[in-house]
Amino acid sequence: MADKRDYYDVLGVSKNASDDEIKKAYRQLAKKYHPDISKEENAEVKFKEVQSAYDTLSDKQKRAAYDQYGHEGSPFGGQGGAGFSDFGGFSDIFSQFFGGGGNQQRQRNPNGPMRGDDLEKIMTIDFMEAALGTKKTVSVNVTDTCHFCHGTGAESAKDVEICSRCHGDGVINVEQRTMFGSMRSQQVCPVCGGRGKTIKNKCHVCHGSGQERKTKTVDVTIPAGVDTNMSLKVAGYGNGGKNGGPSGDLYLNFRVKPHNVFRRQGDDVVLHVPLSITQAVLGTKIDIPTIYGDVTLKIPAGIEGGTSLRMKDKGIANIRTKKHGDQHVVVDIQTPKNLSSQEKKLYEELSKIENKETNWQKFKNLFK
Repeated sequence: MADKRDYYDVLGVSKNASDDEIKKAYRQLAKKYHPDISKEENAEVKFKEVQSAYDTLSDKQKRAAYDQYGHEGSPFGGQGGAGFSDFGGFSDIFSQFFGGGGNQQRQRNPNGPMRGDDLEKIMTIDFMEAALGTKKTVSVNVTDTCHFCHGTGAESAKDVEICSRCHGDGVINVEQRTMFGSMRSQQVCPVCGGRGKTIKNKCHVCHGSGQERKTKTVDVTIPAGVDTNMSLKVAGYGNGGKNGGPSGDLYLNFRVKPHNVFRRQGDDVVLHVPLSITQAVLGTKIDIPTIYGDVTLKIPAGIEGGTSLRMKDKGIANIRTKKHGDQHVVVDIQTPKNLSSQEKKLYEELSKIENKETNWQKFKNLFK
């Protein structure tokens, strides 16, 4: 085990790292090296290394044992540290002593059904697709049961043989010398890995693994109201199970592109609308764009720049409650810069008939 890297170095955390820091580091690295999405060299090997490190450091007892004994484990043959409680309990010791399975009884049956791993896929969609909902065809690369050997890993049924070491039991008896004397226990057969069978000629398609890489496609209905960092589960489109176990699930993680005009605030939509001075002074009716199409809005006379007008239920539907948000129309009054001679003359006449005490004059009078 001398070639194994330190688990803390694998996760990039200190030996005093908290459980949350370890979990956060694991999630980042698991996404970085996941074989289905990573372009890193040796991603699968690195992913397994990260998984092994997390399995140990996320468990308090395993972490304590690792901190004390490293990869070699306890010198007493258990997973624990200094105290007898870390042996796994006296019941384990004596069950092994009297011929019981000990920890072996709690190990997963390698011949039993095993669920496939879940997969994650990032999906980028447009603002309007997220606001109104859409349908997409999604392709995902998965590992699934080999179509040729149907999961056996053998070229033919005749190539599956009873293991010569364990004679089909999947376990072997091992005698160990401990502080209690000579003890007999059972361990997983190192030849067949607990399956009780070996393969003489491996399948030419999957090379003995029982699984192969496939591309699956699925039509997904994306509900209205999704937003960045929301996820949608597509059941059964993860990696295939083993020994008849069910497939894992696919999780689509959304990234929504910003719109060039509309801006989202929760379930509300904000839209800035330009108005001329005459429209602001006299009031008007204008067709306002919404995510559902144009809607006529009355602009009251004398409106000021920056005023927000609410258009009820013209926002985005909440993905859980289905209740619609509102659209807020923010008025931006545009001051004309290049006036024609006629326009300039009209503004000059207007200035002559305005009240002598303008708003600016009223403001200045506050300082007297």
